[in-house]
Amino acid sequence: MKIFFFCLETPQQGGATPIADCRRILELMNPEIKDRFVKKGVMYVRNFHSGTGPGLSWQNSFETADKSAVENSCRQAGMDFEWKDGDRLRIHEVRPAVATHPKTGESVWFNQAELFHPSVLGDEMYEALLATMNNNELPANAFYGDGSPIELSVLREIRRLYQQEAVLFPWRKGDILLLDNMLASHGRMPFVGPRKILVAMGEPIDEMGHAKTNAPL
Repeated sequence: MKIFFFCLETPQQGGATPIADCRRILELMNPEIKDRFVKKGVMYVRNFHSGTGPGLSWQNSFETADKSAVENSCRQAGMDFEWKDGDRLRIHEVRPAVATHPKTGESVWFNQAELFHPSVLGDEMYEALLATMNNNELPANAFYGDGSPIELSVLREIRRLYQQEAVLFPWRKGDILLLDNMLASHGRMPFVGPRKILVAMGEPIDEMGHAKTNAPL
């Protein structure tokens, strides 16, 4: 529910943190797009190799070479998993696209569909990836919750709204920024030179909006 940032080192230029109100994003969204996501949700897909290939290995990602431990982690997180040829792992999970803030009761746009989808890398890079591998084999991808593809025009519209509504927070050394992690989204602008922003998160909740007890900051 809370995310804290502390600026240890500012870059030579750029590097501001854009912040957008997730209630506002939902309010401005095309009703047809909003309804589609509300009904279907978002499916997040990850493909992990086993030592070589694009993206990350499942051993590094799960910090273990024990497949049973990986499977238990997936079950606990509510993720479906599938072992593929070549000792590869594919996981996916379906999550709501819109959430209700547990304290204010407001509806918020609460997903990472436009970030998880490989088109976030740019049209040229996305096309290059599709030229070398199947859409279902990309290291990371996002679909509607029923597995159907999210239209590129929809993803561009979502990104446009974030850019339109973003307020930039330029960093100075020693700055502290605290955000409600459901009401506000954050990102990072390009920068030149070293940049070090420390991050901590606190007040975890479950999918029903209930606080998790005995959880550290």
